[in-house]
Amino acid sequence: MKLNWANRITILRILFTVPFVSCMLKMNDPALSPAMSSVMRYLSIFIFLIMAASDALDGYLARRNGQVTKLGSFLDPMADKLLMACACVLLALPGAGVTGFRLPPTVAVLIIGKDLFLLIGFIIVYFVTLQVRLVSVFIGKVATVLQLSMVASVLLAPEISMFIPGWIWFLRVLWWSAATTAILATLIYIRTGSRYIEQYEHNMNQNAAS
Repeated sequence: MKLNWANRITILRILFTVPFVSCMLKMNDPALSPAMSSVMRYLSIFIFLIMAASDALDGYLARRNGQVTKLGSFLDPMADKLLMACACVLLALPGAGVTGFRLPPTVAVLIIGKDLFLLIGFIIVYFVTLQVRLVSVFIGKVATVLQLSMVASVLLAPEISMFIPGWIWFLRVLWWSAATTAILATLIYIRTGSRYIEQYEHNMNQNAAS
């Protein structure tokens, strides 16, 4: 199967997770000088922004060229969830998070939990219906935007806080908003998946009766 450009960009985004995680882990490495630690954080920001921009680019290319495929529909959200899971875990760890702006572990658990529930739901729907069911809802897109903004805002916090003293309060509003929308998106996805399975079983029973 020949990969189109949208899928190639998505795969590159997945591969970029490795250097992103590596730079994040080195931000607070005691073996590095403060200057090198800052360089690692800047590299983390740079890689993260590239990954975030490529997320919009691959979707645009797929729609513009009429190349929306099942592979792309599966890989694109997987790349998003992999990036967000790694970022949330690292930003919540004392040894990897941004000093003074560490992400609350509860927020990380809620955001990663949403993706875990979605993965479980995807598997359940597939085994019940033998169909790939990927549905995008508005609140899910809002949750993704808030999560991306949250990660970027935390990584840039040391610089921004020098000009905006109350930046930590903005961050607290942002990361709890991201967690709240993640919960709402999970509930909506569960309801949507349940209704889809019920409709599928209803149609199967009708076909069997006829």
